[in-house]
Amino acid sequence: MSGGKDSIFLLHVLLWLRETSYPELELFPVHVDLGWDEDLSPLSEYCEQHGVPLIQESTVIGDIVFKVRQDPNPCSLCAHLRRGALNNVALKLGCNKVALGHHLDDVLTTFFLNLVYTGRFGTFWPRTELSHTGLTVIRPLVYVPEATIGSVVQRERLPYQSSSCPVAGQTKRGEMRALVAGLTAKYPELYRRFLSALESRTPPDTWGFIRDSDDL
Repeated sequence: MSGGKDSIFLLHVLLWLRETSYPELELFPVHVDLGWDEDLSPLSEYCEQHGVPLIQESTVIGDIVFKVRQDPNPCSLCAHLRRGALNNVALKLGCNKVALGHHLDDVLTTFFLNLVYTGRFGTFWPRTELSHTGLTVIRPLVYVPEATIGSVVQRERLPYQSSSCPVAGQTKRGEMRALVAGLTAKYPELYRRFLSALESRTPPDTWGFIRDSDDL
C-alpha cells in the first residue's frame, strides 16, 4: 500500500471480492515506509474500518536510493528494494500471495521502457512464481486503465495521497508514462490492440530468423 490511487483501488477490489465471493480470503495491507515523513492516517483509518489493519514496515530505502546510490533514474532499484521488503513481510505473515497494484498503463510504460532503453520487447507478467520463497506475485489490475482507477477512486471517495517521491515525473519511467498518456489519448484503441499483441503466442513479424539464418 503506497498510499496512492492504485493501491487503495486494489484493496477496495479485494475487499469487495472477499465480501461477495471469497469470504475465506485473508488480507494484510502492507505499507513499506521508505523513511519519508508521510501522513498515512486516512489510509490507516480506512483499513481499520474494513477490519484489515494497515501494517507499516520501516526501512531506510529512501536513504539508500537517494543519498547512497544517488542514481538519477532510481525507479528500478527502489522498486527492487521495496518488493524485497514487502516479500519479507509476506513471508513473516505466512502469506502465499503478494498482490501489486500495477495497471494497464504501467504494463505499457514498462514495455516502452524496455523497447527504448534496452532494445527488447517485454513487460512484467500478471503472475510470477517466486520459487525461492514460495510466494506468488499477482497483479490483478493489469487489464484496468489508469483512468478507470482514478474515476472509481473519486466516485467512491477512497483515501489516497500524491506521490512523495523526490523525482516523481522526472525519470525515464516518467518520460515513458507521459508518452503512453499521449498515445492512449490520441489512439484510445491502443489499449485493446496492445493487449491483443501481448497475448499473441508467437511474434510472427519479428526478425529473429535473420540472426538464426545462414542465408542472410
